This record gives sequence, C-alpha cells and structure tokens, in this order.
Amino acid sequence: MKRILRFLLLSAIILTASIAVAADIPYLTGRVTDNAQILSQETSQSLTESLKAHEDRTGNQIAVLTVSTLDGENIEEFATKLFEEWKLGQKGKDNGLLIIVAPNDRRIRIEVGYGLESTMTDLMAGRIIQHVMTPKFKNGDYDGGIADGARTVLEVLEGGKLPETMGDVSEKANFLDSKGVDMTIGERILFGAFIFGIIGLFTIIGIITPDFGWFLYLFLIPFWALFPMVILGVRGALICLVVYVIVFPVSKLILKYSGWYQKARNDMLTKGKASIGGFTFGSGGSGRSWSSGRSGFSSGSSFSGGGGSSGGGGSSGSW
Repeated sequence: MKRILRFLLLSAIILTASIAVAADIPYLTGRVTDNAQILSQETSQSLTESLKAHEDRTGNQIAVLTVSTLDGENIEEFATKLFEEWKLGQKGKDNGLLIIVAPNDRRIRIEVGYGLESTMTDLMAGRIIQHVMTPKFKNGDYDGGIADGARTVLEVLEGGKLPETMGDVSEKANFLDSKGVDMTIGERILFGAFIFGIIGLFTIIGIITPDFGWFLYLFLIPFWALFPMVILGVRGALICLVVYVIVFPVSKLILKYSGWYQKARNDMLTKGKASIGGFTFGSGGSGRSWSSGRSGFSSGSSFSGGGGSSGGGGSSGSW
C-alpha cells in the first residue's frame, strides 16, 4: 500500500510539474489570442477576418498574441518556443508568421517562418515595428498599433515590399536608430558594467599616466566606438565616442599642470619609473608598463498550426 501511495504521489508531482511547464506556452485559441486583454472586440474580430482572408488567398498562417508579461524571459526565445508549439505555417512551406506584444514589458516581436524570410526580411520587420507599431504604442493605442502592424505585414507578404508611405525610410536611418543587441535590463546592466569597467579603467590609466597615456588614448578609440554599441545602440555609442574623444585630452591637459603629475613625469624621465595612486609606472626600451603588486600591463608586445517552423528570423523592438 505504501508503495502505491508513493507512486501516486510521485505521479501527481510529475503531472503538476508538466502542467506548470505547459502553462508557460499560451494555448492557441485563434488567429488573435489576446491574453493581455488590450484589444477591443471590434479590432480583434476585424483582424481575425483579415488574417483568415489572407490565409485563404496565400496559404500563409499569421497569428497575433498578446501577453501581459514575459516574466523576465527573452522575447526571441519565447517566440521560438511558441512558434515550435503552435507550428504556424504549412508543413514543408514553413509559411507562418507570429506577432507578439507584451505591454507590461514594452516588447514587440515579429517572428517569421523559414518560407517567408525572403519576403518579410528582418529589416522590413524591424521597420514595421519601429515606424508603424511603436509610435501607436507610445500613445497607448494598442488597437491601432497591432491592427496597423498586422495589416502592413499583410501588404508586404502580398506585395513583396513596404507601403509607399514607408518607402523613404532608408537602411542608413534604420541603422542609426538601432538600439543595440536585444537584452533584458539585467543583462544590459551586467554586460555594461563589465565593458565600461574595463575600458573605463584603461581610460583613467591613460589620463593619469605621463606620455604613455597618449598611446592609450589612440588605442582605446575603437573600443569606445564598438563596445558601447552592444549596450546603447549606434546613437548611444556615437555619443560615448564623442565624449571620450573630447574629455580624455581635456582632462589630461588639465592634469598636466598639477604638481603630482609634473613630479611623476620628471620621475619617469630621470628614474625610469613613477608611483601614482599606488601603481608603479615604468619606461623601458621598447615601451612602457605599469604594475601594482603582481598585476601588470605591457604595451610592447602582447489556431492550429500546419506544421511550419521558424529559424529565428524576424525582428524585435520596444517602446
């Protein structure tokens, strides 16, 4: 009897865990699944009819999902899992597309099946998010943002190009508006602390080090141009680069007239080394080095789906 009770208890635990895991993926209730309840009944009905008509004409399966929050999950990973579960698109054609909106997280994703990637490119999906959906969402108009975004997707899939009203948006403008690699707030903070901690440390060393600091100034320019782009996007990286290019030499010129800086420079010239803030800086035959204890730095040498699938194509955005 005890063995039977243990077996039943274990089975109940496994069943409960399975249900909990399955609950992470919303149930496909139709072409429009408004779990966040941000769409009006009229918009949901109209959008459902438009998506059905498009499927009747082309065979493409398009679904819209709203969820209040992703609970910290990356929207790309969530979209991939959801696409695999729902199997949007026809088997063999993979002509499915999924629009996800998470209002509490302010995240959007257009996930594109393999078969539609040549028509709905990542660039086009990004433009639809940025120029059609995001402006509406910023004004609290979820009905208009989702409806207009979905209809623009249909226009692209049936016509192969963006509507004329968006035709003047160049790839260069899209590049300059880039907001960096899609990451959660926590990931941005951790990765940003790592990146800015390292290049920030070497920047400070370059500012306070006589002579050799100018080498570090030039050496760090590409790092300030590239690394911040991952966290802050292109526009943020440009601002960081401009600030670095101006602040570094200005700070160094200001310090040049301080007593400790002049003493350090004189020690470098006469003794070959100088002590600044607990660090010992030295000059050698082929370069200069600094060290503190055992650490050192050297600059010398060293509804139901049809069985379709998605490969992660598409684009994400936020507002």
